[in-house]
Amino acid sequence: MTLSNQQKKQFRAIGHNLKPVVTIAGKGMSPSLVKELERAINDHELIKIKLLVGDRQKRRSVLIEVNEILGSVTVQQIGNVALIYRATANPDPLLSNVDNYWRSH
Repeated sequence: MTLSNQQKKQFRAIGHNLKPVVTIAGKGMSPSLVKELERAINDHELIKIKLLVGDRQKRRSVLIEVNEILGSVTVQQIGNVALIYRATANPDPLLSNVDNYWRSH
């Protein structure tokens, strides 16, 4: 999945006020962490995650692994925080960050 520059811009605007919902620390990708990431991205479509795994290269490789496992795409990464997106077939209008944004604007 690739996003256009316009989509990335819109998702960055939505993500600006979001808080990280999952933190990935030194232990990396455990099965319970993957399950929590799946739940969060299914519910919200657009989520922030915090990467507390070491240097820039390690954060980048963990983020690539997250995107491969989830089938998501990175919208933006600044330091230890990344904004990722994956479209959901039937988003819950009460939980979806993307859907809620469009209804309020």
